[in-house]
Amino acid sequence: MPVIIPKDLPAAETLKKEFIQVMHEERARTQDIRPLHIGLLNLMPKKIVTETQFLRLIGNTPLQVDVDLIMPSNHKSKNTPQDHLLKFYHPFNEMKNRRYDGFIVTGAPVEMLDFENVDYWEELCEVFDFCNTNVYSSFFICWASQAAFYYYYGIPKHILPEKLFGVFDHRLIRNRDITQGFDDVFYCPHSRHTENRAADIVACSDLKVLAQSDEAGPLLTTTIDQRHYFSSGHIEYDPLTLAEEYERDVKKGLDNVPFPKDYFPGNDPNLAPMVRWRGHANLLFSNWLNHIVYPGTPYDLSTLMPRCSERKKRE
Repeated sequence: MPVIIPKDLPAAETLKKEFIQVMHEERARTQDIRPLHIGLLNLMPKKIVTETQFLRLIGNTPLQVDVDLIMPSNHKSKNTPQDHLLKFYHPFNEMKNRRYDGFIVTGAPVEMLDFENVDYWEELCEVFDFCNTNVYSSFFICWASQAAFYYYYGIPKHILPEKLFGVFDHRLIRNRDITQGFDDVFYCPHSRHTENRAADIVACSDLKVLAQSDEAGPLLTTTIDQRHYFSSGHIEYDPLTLAEEYERDVKKGLDNVPFPKDYFPGNDPNLAPMVRWRGHANLLFSNWLNHIVYPGTPYDLSTLMPRCSERKKRE
């Protein structure tokens, strides 16, 4: 939460440079408080698992957060009970006239398809436009980050020689509000067959890479205005998610199933994984809500200003 200080206090500039949230007394006196409205577009097959992972993270702050669970309008989910979807989820086409303080788009197991061949691609393009006009700050996860890079900036994805699978160390290369309190080196799980290359990202003047890995590439990227965030990893994963994916692929009899890197102690799958990403997962989403969404979003969302689209500039 911001610290409220007098407008001309000399410490204000120092604190801002250290990414400590400050609020002037005048702003505090006129500020109304309301719950943050967050949308979660869940593209993962096991929606109950994924929604729990993200709700755990965005619920770990002192802020009130009101969450809408959203799904593609015309895509039939095969791995989540229909009664759950009918009771708790809204099709995007019923929500696209709403406005949100924050919006999360999850990953999806469709990365080997060309974007245009994904059956909900046209609607996802609507979602990306929606995130520019109706959302203060958006967070795109794994495949969704690749799709957003492609839609907004024309950045391609590339197929990896083998699946990137396991827990990888990452270096913090730029400190911003969203990385407040991060260690210089931290860990994040990855599970993907494709990548965005650092050279393509840094060539775009609207994007800044905040954290990257020698093995896993860029992890966390932001737009200059900090309204969009892109994560190539799955920092939201539960302790056993990678183990379950590994066991699933082994049972399917798939060829060359990769063993998750730096995940099981001593590379022994009979031992419980050592979780090394939980703290930074909580910190990342706490920072997003506390340092980006809460102080930046307008109290009256009808006054939300759309962000300038790089896609529109290219067109």
